[in-house]
Amino acid sequence: MNNKHDSKYRTAAFNWLHEQVAIHGDVLPWELLKQGFEIEGKRITLVGPQGIWKPAVFPEIPLSIMTKIDGPYNDAFSSDGLLLYRYQGTNPSQWDNAGLRKAMREQTPLIYFYNLVKGHYLAIFPVYIVGDNPGDLAFTVAVDDEQFMKLNGSADSSLLAGSGADARRLYVTSTVKVRLHQRTFRERVIDAYREQCALCRLKHRELLDAAHIIPDSDPLGEPIISNGLSLCKIHHAAFDNNILGIRPDYTVEIREDILKETDGPMLKHGLQGLHDTQIIMPRENSLRPDPARLEHRYTIFKKAG
Repeated sequence: MNNKHDSKYRTAAFNWLHEQVAIHGDVLPWELLKQGFEIEGKRITLVGPQGIWKPAVFPEIPLSIMTKIDGPYNDAFSSDGLLLYRYQGTNPSQWDNAGLRKAMREQTPLIYFYNLVKGHYLAIFPVYIVGDNPGDLAFTVAVDDEQFMKLNGSADSSLLAGSGADARRLYVTSTVKVRLHQRTFRERVIDAYREQCALCRLKHRELLDAAHIIPDSDPLGEPIISNGLSLCKIHHAAFDNNILGIRPDYTVEIREDILKETDGPMLKHGLQGLHDTQIIMPRENSLRPDPARLEHRYTIFKKAG
C-alpha cells in the first residue's frame, strides 16, 4: 500500500472518530473502538490487544497508541509538559517501535486513547511522535491542532516543524492534559457511584456530572473521588448554587426558603422530596465522600440560607 492509501484510511479513521465523538462524547467505549468501521470492504479497528495498534490496512505506521490504567507501562507527562510513551517491550527495533519511529520521521498523525475507567477511553487526536529516547525506552508525544494535520501532503511543512510548531504543540498538549484530568475525575466518580445520581438514582451517564464537594479552585479541592459526588445536571446545579446541601452524615438538606415554595412536580419531587434523605454512596468506604470536606461545604450552604 502506498502513502496515498495510508492517508485515505487514516483520514477515514479520523472522520469516523469525529462522528462517534459527536454521538457519544470524547469518552468512548472499548467495544465501539474495537469494532471500528468498514471502508472499501476492509475493516479498520481503532484499538487492539497491543497498546500500539496497527490495523492490517496500514503496512508500517500504526494508527493509534493507548495507555491503560492497569497496563504494564508507565506512560506519564514529563517535566516539559509532553507525554512520555513507553516502547513496546525493551527492543528499540521491535516492529511496533519501528513503526512509531517512522511516524516521527514522516510526522504522521496518530490517535491517542487514554483509559479513564474500565472499558472507557478518552480519544485525543491528532498526536505526533516528536522525540525518541532509546535510553529511557520512550517516545515523546505531542498533541496538535487538527487544522495543521498533515494528510495527503496538504499541510504546510513549515507549520509542522520548528520553534513555532513546538510552542503550539506544547500549548495544545497542556490544555489536553487539563482536559484529561477533568475527564478522569468525572469518569471515576460516576463509575464509583455505579453510573447513577447519588440523590435521585438517574442512570443516564450522559446526564451525570462529577460535582466537586470543595471546588477545584480551592486548595482542598483535589480531583479525587472522595471529593466528588455523582449528580445529575439539575442536582449538580442545585448543589453548586446552595439550593441543597449535604451534611457530614450524608443527609440531604434543602434550603429552608425552597422548602416553603409552591411550584410544579420538579420542585416537589425533585428537590423538596429529597429533604432529610440519605445519599447513595459507593460500595467501597475509601471512595465515599470525605466527611470533613462535606462539613466544610455544608457550612457554606448554611451561610447561603
